[in-house]
Amino acid sequence: MKYVITVGREYGSGGRFIAKLVAERLGIAFYDNELITEACKESGLSPAILETYDEKTDGFFSVAGMYSYDMSLSQKVFLAQFDAIKRIAENESCVIVGRCADYVLKDNENLVSIFVCAPMDEKVKRVTDYYGVKPEKAISTISKKDKKRRSYYNYYTDLDWGKAANYDMCINSKLGIEQCVNLIVQYVKERFNLE
Repeated sequence: MKYVITVGREYGSGGRFIAKLVAERLGIAFYDNELITEACKESGLSPAILETYDEKTDGFFSVAGMYSYDMSLSQKVFLAQFDAIKRIAENESCVIVGRCADYVLKDNENLVSIFVCAPMDEKVKRVTDYYGVKPEKAISTISKKDKKRRSYYNYYTDLDWGKAANYDMCINSKLGIEQCVNLIVQYVKERFNLE
């Protein structure tokens, strides 16, 4: 049985790291920036364009008009990733970080959608320790990144990014990275009767 775990995350929450560890623990594929590579294979868009417009919005968009020829580059990138996410989910069990994957796969009965958040002080510590952001810029950087993620998600999904009702599980990483991984793995194993 194939299943997919999608992970939305606040910047600095450790969500990407948690997602990677969950994939390793379950022995399944992990996709984050790798989706750009996958999207390139089929879309004909260059990797540079896909990276430039990854998780960005511009202008009016409607899902009904996704296949029209007058789409912006960010819409074409979204569509390329949309197609890559669908293709990957059909072929293998995996963990996918961000890119509205929970929304793209909302009709997949073997989907587990997770959202990871954290208190601001813990996010500040993480972005200064791991990403090299200067402490005096940390809160501003976190706020800007999360605003972009919220805008991207809300724009393409008409849902509220980070709202608990939109996910199977919301988890606060103040619990600790390893404990978050354990909870997610336990949930997935019980949900799909995995050994």
